[in-house]
Amino acid sequence: TVSFLEDQKIGVIGRNGAGKSTLCKIITGQEEADGGTLSRASDLRLSYLEQHDPYKLEETVIGFLTRYTGKEEWQCGKVAGRFQLKNELLDVTIGALSGGYRTRVKLASMLLSEPNFLILDEPTNFLDLKTLILLEEFLQDYNGGFLIVSHDREFLKKTCEHTLEIENGGCILYPGSVDEYLIFKEEQKEQAMSYNKNIEVKQKQLQEFVDRFRAKASKASQAKSKMKQIEKLKKIEVDHPLSNVHIKIPPVERKSGIALTCDDLAIGYPEKLVAHKIRMEIHQGAHVAVLGDNGQGKTTFLRTLAEDLAPKSGKYRWGYGLKIGYYAQHVFTALDPDKDVYSHLSNAAAPGVTRQEILNIAGSFLFKGEDVKKKASVLSGGERARLSLAGLLLTKSQVLLFDEPTNHLDFETVEALGRALKNFSGTLFFISHDRTFVNLVASEIVEVNSGAVRRYPGSYEDYVYHLENTLRAELSQTDGTRSPTGKPAAKSKSNYHLKKEMDSEKRKLAARIKKVDTELTVYKKEHQNIHQHFMSDSMSWSRERHERYEALTKLIETHEHLWLELTDKLEALLKKALH
Repeated sequence: TVSFLEDQKIGVIGRNGAGKSTLCKIITGQEEADGGTLSRASDLRLSYLEQHDPYKLEETVIGFLTRYTGKEEWQCGKVAGRFQLKNELLDVTIGALSGGYRTRVKLASMLLSEPNFLILDEPTNFLDLKTLILLEEFLQDYNGGFLIVSHDREFLKKTCEHTLEIENGGCILYPGSVDEYLIFKEEQKEQAMSYNKNIEVKQKQLQEFVDRFRAKASKASQAKSKMKQIEKLKKIEVDHPLSNVHIKIPPVERKSGIALTCDDLAIGYPEKLVAHKIRMEIHQGAHVAVLGDNGQGKTTFLRTLAEDLAPKSGKYRWGYGLKIGYYAQHVFTALDPDKDVYSHLSNAAAPGVTRQEILNIAGSFLFKGEDVKKKASVLSGGERARLSLAGLLLTKSQVLLFDEPTNHLDFETVEALGRALKNFSGTLFFISHDRTFVNLVASEIVEVNSGAVRRYPGSYEDYVYHLENTLRAELSQTDGTRSPTGKPAAKSKSNYHLKKEMDSEKRKLAARIKKVDTELTVYKKEHQNIHQHFMSDSMSWSRERHERYEALTKLIETHEHLWLELTDKLEALLKKALH
């Protein structure tokens, strides 16, 4: 039993299979409830992000939006502009757009019905980071309410003010963010357990009295009274807690030296060049996040490294004797339908992996007890994806290539996987738009953009911060859409919202400056140590030391430039606040 207010912004969390999507489908009328009642306000205008594609690939963006929504072109253009679908992009056929841009088209069509409450079930799956940030920006300014199911903790933190947990067949609506709710939940559990311990002590003391004096006639009535007291001492029922997820990846042999070398590599398909002149060296043990907009070639790059696609020209080579494991977005479709969960994992596991290790990994990915006997043919798409991922972790590959491994996982499992991979001693290349996951795992960034694949010199936080600022600057400019009168559409905000935005921006800038300053100190110290080592013992100078010295030089230069840029922005904001 739960009720949602018209302007509540609610993040929905819960383990896979708990019923989050089922609840959404019942609210939207796609499924019938098994019992109870569902009441809607008379003025409710509900809209949801459709899982199927309502457009035809040969339709243009503006053609589909006007047909599907019945709105005028200017209205469609105005809403589409919020998702950077404007000017010539409105006349492009939808079939020519990447997956991220097609989702933007669906979001625009959803909003053109002028809803006052939205249902979004896993809207971030397969979205590139830029589209994700645009969706966040929209939802932060949205006047109505919404219910968002997502495994992306950062996305929920930035868009939702309330948290709904679906757990153990029930639900709890908490008036706070997902982080605040999880802290509250932990405190409640600790309080209940502490109370229960005290009850156990009292029960024990009373029972000792009863056992000691029950047989004595003079004390019999007191003993009987104590028996009643014991019966009245009730413990607080602690719901069977969903076990915290722990993933332990079987250890792989730690190697040193170069893991991957690319020499003038060009990637793509027989009919299309995606990127060329790729030159890089990646050391063993690096955890590389492959980032960029959808459609730019991230998956093509990974498929090439996995030998799933031949290079168009140039070459790449892996370090000697490295075993490569590859998880593709749709790899689960190749599972043998007649094999059960345990058989698949056992076949995938490297020699020496124990039965207990296999069961532990299975349990981490929510295959517990009798679940390991389920055949692949009866598993859902999400369950098959988790099974494929678990199998790959058991192969003891020294190099793992992951394309969107966090889709189909709840955020507890996402973060458990992130913590496990952070400690993985092998080399890792992965594509993910889940910021919490990337931040946990990545030690290096490779960006795929505009026909190039390059290493990004800063940290992942630098990358996200730069992207957010670029998009905000673009959104703050007039979007070129016009009202029926031909005048640019006006946009205004209250002084309260402007002050709130300014205060938030000041806090973010101050935190960023502090972080950049700390990183700069660390880089300068390491740079100085390498320099001193060279001055005292130049004969032991190695190629690895030289490359690290050069990399540190670039990082110091980038961070100093970033520090100045951030400081200037903060000073400008402080001056603006004074006026």
